[in-house]
Amino acid sequence: QVQLVESGGGLVQAGGSLRLSCAASGLTFSKYAMGWFRQAPGKEREFVAGISWTGGMTYYADSVKGRFTISRDNAKNTVYLEMNSLKPEDTAVYYCAARSLIPTMKVNDYDYWGQGTQVTVSS
Repeated sequence: QVQLVESGGGLVQAGGSLRLSCAASGLTFSKYAMGWFRQAPGKEREFVAGISWTGGMTYYADSVKGRFTISRDNAKNTVYLEMNSLKPEDTAVYYCAARSLIPTMKVNDYDYWGQGTQVTVSS
């Protein structure tokens, strides 16, 4: 049974930082690309960042480029999202997701999802 468990969300002031983690189990983690998505109230789930199975390729939404960094530790079956210079518009539930080998920006391309972690950025 595949499980993705996010952690690290919380309340932070604008300009602050948070580090999200997603621990994976029940799959061969090193063979999966990982993505971070987010969903704000009343909005569709959107791509934030993705990383290939080796960690050699990373992708970012334009809205977070230069502020967020995705990384992975295959020895720990964990993917991270370092978020800096947070803005109120970054407020959302953040989800990690897994798919084979290469990340994409499409929600429907991902096979497994976590339950999400809330990030709230106050102004």
